[in-house]
Amino acid sequence: MIGRKVPSVTFRTRVRDEAVGGSNPFRWQDVSSADYFAGKRVVLFSLPGAFTPTCSTFQLPDFEKLAADFRAEGIDEIYCISVNDAFVMNAWGKSQNLENVKLIPDGSGEFTRKMGMLVSKDNLGFGMRSWRYAAVINDGVVEQWFEEEGYCDNADSDPYGVSAPQNILGALQSEKIAA
Repeated sequence: MIGRKVPSVTFRTRVRDEAVGGSNPFRWQDVSSADYFAGKRVVLFSLPGAFTPTCSTFQLPDFEKLAADFRAEGIDEIYCISVNDAFVMNAWGKSQNLENVKLIPDGSGEFTRKMGMLVSKDNLGFGMRSWRYAAVINDGVVEQWFEEEGYCDNADSDPYGVSAPQNILGALQSEKIAA
């Protein structure tokens, strides 16, 4: 994965637009991989689903809390991607009171599939979802890769640790010390 360019896809997002009016002032907006990744050094982390226990209790909140530490290590943005639609991702972001992490809806799983991380989670009633992973991406190219062990369809467990924000931050800090 290291040295690989992220796939070029178009994400269907919903953005607030007061011009829409009404009680739900959102409109569709297409956002490309280039919009998210070109000219920036980012951390991208992927997880099985919005509102799920590990994702909502540890992974997303810890990235949110450590955002300033990531910026200190030269990270411009932190993105969380999941095979969920824009409505679910927006509701999850609102419920998590996010200010620092940006959510990317991969509703059809196209980006996840092209990254080689799409797995079946039919055993949990989820359908196709992302395996848990993270990456440091510099100008659209994978610089560091953090994949949880045991990648497979219908896994009996949901490992979490390799892609934890503390682990990624430690790797970035070690890289800086070694340089």
